[in-house]
Amino acid sequence: MRVLVTFAVEAEFAAWRKLRRFNLLDFRGLKLRKTKIGDTEVLVLITGVGSQAAAQAMDLMLGMADGNQYFDVCISSGLAGALCETLNVGDVIAPRELLAEMQGPERESDRMQVDVTLRQRALQNGAKDANCLFTTDRILLKAGQKKSCASRAQSVDMESFEIVKQATAWGARSLVIRAISDSANEDLPIDFNRTLSSKNDVSIGRVLGEVLRNPFALPALIRFGKQSRRAGARLADFLDAFLQGIASTQSSPQIKGVSAA
Repeated sequence: MRVLVTFAVEAEFAAWRKLRRFNLLDFRGLKLRKTKIGDTEVLVLITGVGSQAAAQAMDLMLGMADGNQYFDVCISSGLAGALCETLNVGDVIAPRELLAEMQGPERESDRMQVDVTLRQRALQNGAKDANCLFTTDRILLKAGQKKSCASRAQSVDMESFEIVKQATAWGARSLVIRAISDSANEDLPIDFNRTLSSKNDVSIGRVLGEVLRNPFALPALIRFGKQSRRAGARLADFLDAFLQGIASTQSSPQIKGVSAA
């Protein structure tokens, strides 16, 4: 069985790389890592930040597969923000439903669900039962912005909807496993929307530029960095144990079989 795990940026993947050895794969600019867990082959894809970057990375994966199904299970992973007060920093979540606002003048919403069996396994392994994740096109910076979305979802990210949408269309079973990096009542220390580079990752130079604009934000930025690393470490531990569990039972039809969510 082959499992694809996606992260937006290398920093979200860093803690897992410390737990086990990953080999580098080079395919048309894709940032891919590969490892084996039992008989399961695990591929890690760094997509870049945002739905557009995620769509482009997944399109390249399709090119790598040459039209064939290249993986059986897809896990959209990384960090997410909390929209409700019941989620704390470091919580690992496995949302049942994904929500995205479609671009256009009417801003209609679209919804989809993840694979029921895989999500249930994640919950049994200790993931929190956060019902809905909202994928948005901008980082929510202020607690007030998060509060305005709390009636629709419990958490927020920028990639999962597009990743699950494309993976499901290929026939893979899809799941979202993310760790909470910031609480619902927490303002982010700087405008991270202004720190994204043309390569859809976080530019250190632009981060420093934001700090120069507001030097008083530095202590809060350091605290945010520490709590994000702690969340990333908890996510890495969870993913590794979760995939070991899948690998040990992959002969089961419920795990080995491929079905739509």
